[in-house]
Amino acid sequence: MRLDKFDNSDFKRGRSGLVEACWRVFEGLLLNSWLPGSAWRVALLRAYGASIGAGVTIKPHVRVKFPWKLTIGDHSWVGESVWIDNLEQVSIGAHCCISQGAYLCTGSHRWDRQTFDLETRPIMIADQCWVGAMAKIAPGVVMAEGAVLTMNSVAVNELTAWHIHSGQPAIPIKPRTH
Repeated sequence: MRLDKFDNSDFKRGRSGLVEACWRVFEGLLLNSWLPGSAWRVALLRAYGASIGAGVTIKPHVRVKFPWKLTIGDHSWVGESVWIDNLEQVSIGAHCCISQGAYLCTGSHRWDRQTFDLETRPIMIADQCWVGAMAKIAPGVVMAEGAVLTMNSVAVNELTAWHIHSGQPAIPIKPRTH
């Protein structure tokens, strides 16, 4: 690859450079801090364009690339040290748990091209899903309703509804009762 040929000038960030710079300051000082409390974190994300439902809990040390590309449904939890690296839309349904240290990644690069082109795809997590601690979700993944991704697993393909998925890459290992 030739990184001197990389060009992402066509990437749509979604807000002006000034808004993004202000967000970086507030994210670094507040959202990603040790300070206790969830309600003010939710309010901060909403102020920067996130769509967040009722009863959502956001724990300390959470990172969100672009809050204006984030939707979280009612009564969902985002655990400590979760990183939502959302160059594209990330949608988290209602009654979901995103456990400590999980990484949701919507962007990658075309390793097969010398220009190392940026490639982005959204992530969709349906209602009643659980992303285990330290799990990773790749660009374009859909977690169907009730799916579980176990601790330290890596989702690279769609996760089946009401099934538990485990491994690297994650595969369905057994049904989940609901």
